[in-house]
Amino acid sequence: MAMLDKLSKTAPDEILAHGRDVIAMEAEGLSALAASLDGAFSDAVSALLSVEGRVVISGLGKSGHVGKKIAATLASTGTPASFVHSAEAAHGDMGMISSRDALMLLSNSGETAELLPVIEHAHRIGIPVIGISSGSDSTLIRAASIPLVLPAAQEACPIRMAPTTSTTMMLALGDALAMATMRMRGFSREDFQKLHPGGSLGLKLMKVRQFMHSGDRLPLIPADMPMTEAVMVMTSKSFGLAGVIDDNGHLIGVVSDGDLRRHLHELNSALVEEVMNNHPRIIQADMLAEDALRFLNEQKVMALFVVEDETAERRPVGLVHVHDFIRLGLA
Repeated sequence: MAMLDKLSKTAPDEILAHGRDVIAMEAEGLSALAASLDGAFSDAVSALLSVEGRVVISGLGKSGHVGKKIAATLASTGTPASFVHSAEAAHGDMGMISSRDALMLLSNSGETAELLPVIEHAHRIGIPVIGISSGSDSTLIRAASIPLVLPAAQEACPIRMAPTTSTTMMLALGDALAMATMRMRGFSREDFQKLHPGGSLGLKLMKVRQFMHSGDRLPLIPADMPMTEAVMVMTSKSFGLAGVIDDNGHLIGVVSDGDLRRHLHELNSALVEEVMNNHPRIIQADMLAEDALRFLNEQKVMALFVVEDETAERRPVGLVHVHDFIRLGLA
């Protein structure tokens, strides 16, 4: 109750100021971190690129939590990585660190006692040790083959004790290492999709060919078909448009619901070629789902035909409708 009474007497502006102070202090730490990067950062990226096994990350407490996130980020961007709890390592988990690996150790003070057996094991099997710490003359930094020293910065805590600025800098440094390694590795969006088949990221990175309608589902009609028959085809396929193809199966036009309305007075006597739009917009089968949805929105259309390659023969191999994106949860 006392805490609630105190909160009720505190002005909202004062509470906002506390939050902004924390973020501002951490932002200052990140700016100092960016300015402090030197050749050791490049050496660390080189070590991550050349590792034959995996990057094993270890830490304790808040540093351990950050280490788990760094391991996950590396693994999801093409660099195999895992996390080993520092305290558990001395009780059998040391076997998870092999001579094919690289080791990344995190400790703000650089004096975490539980890291010592891990450091000794790494030296014994001859693998690189990337040390991340604020202690420039700490045990960890002195033992690391690649020392990454965090710049001096105050913790964004009222009593300057809780790990805040330091862990934010650790996390950002881990992201910087992972993203630089990812870029040097040439890790593409297609590679990313292979490692993220589920969730919203996986859906966005699906290719159009993975969910497009194809085969007998395609509403395809010849240019010399009477519009009375074309309307029946469009109605039976339920996409709101039909693709017009020539004798070689090339897409030469489309007829949409909008075209039907514009030519309503002549549908009983017109042929498809008299009604169709002879400049059909298309998308490619290997286009990513998020890009295809963006294109549909930009063109203000509900559906588009799909071709293998826009520069090759325009043979329709599929069709996508905005409802497909809604079904997938992307729209």
